[in-house]
Amino acid sequence: MIKRIGVLTSGGDSPGMNAAVRAITRIGINAGLEVFGIYNGYKGMVEGYIEPLTTESVSEILTRGGTVLGSARLPEFKDIEVRKKAIKQLQRRGIEAVVVIGGDGSYRGALELTHMGINCIGLPGTIDNDITCTDYTIGFMTALETVVDAVDKLRDTSNSHHRCSIVEVMGNRCGDLALWSGIACGAEIVVTSESGFDEQDILDRLRDLDQIKKKKHAIVIISEKITDVHQFAKRVTLNTGFSGRATVLGHIQRGGSPCPFDRMLASQMGEKAIDLLMQGIGGQCVAIRDNQIVAYPIERALVMPSSSKKPLTNLFERLG
Repeated sequence: MIKRIGVLTSGGDSPGMNAAVRAITRIGINAGLEVFGIYNGYKGMVEGYIEPLTTESVSEILTRGGTVLGSARLPEFKDIEVRKKAIKQLQRRGIEAVVVIGGDGSYRGALELTHMGINCIGLPGTIDNDITCTDYTIGFMTALETVVDAVDKLRDTSNSHHRCSIVEVMGNRCGDLALWSGIACGAEIVVTSESGFDEQDILDRLRDLDQIKKKKHAIVIISEKITDVHQFAKRVTLNTGFSGRATVLGHIQRGGSPCPFDRMLASQMGEKAIDLLMQGIGGQCVAIRDNQIVAYPIERALVMPSSSKKPLTNLFERLG
């Protein structure tokens, strides 16, 4: 039976990470475990920035965005010698298992530690919703609400000035934020890595919206890393009847108090992580599938194909 566990947050922060830390700490302590916070991700693990957590120390963090444990990227963690330093820091404190909250890169680190004798459980903490084994990641719904709120505000000014607002949202290589917000906001066009980017087709569609459908404004939502939205906005101005304006929402999408869904999801996943570790299980990640909290081996989760976006893509097209 394990007695001491650690918890860390890694990669980009997401709303709900603190709720997960709180659940892991309180449920762990109530199960008879000692819980340690590992600060600044794997970097803090290697450097020994590790402190005990109590029910009091995680009080009042449920509603806070970001992560009280901090986060940092450490590409060098791929090096086995670096991981050995991390394990020595854990062993020095008697920490036998770790819950890792982050994305797929964080999962790979958790898997390597499990192979080296430290059982790890991964929780999907990322606004991108790009962990394929889970329907929702911790932070996605809050980020979606942020995007929708911003686009709703942009629509007011776009409508007043006969504009086409091109809004770049996060998502890395996953188009969920763009597609979901496009449906929720009534956007005219959504561009993701899955849909592809045909500039001429989009310009033609915008001209149709202006000249034939007599739209007062248009909203185009586009995933990051696809094109330079500022340059594209200029081409919209030159080639359509709309005045193109680009808005990059950027890291504002990561901030803010987590919505109730993310608080609940993080708490449920934290509970599942403790249950798995208490059973001596490592090398797995927690997910929500069909409204059930489940777990998958990390090796399987990392190679699972993306869940089909076709139903939502079809919905968006039919709404248009």
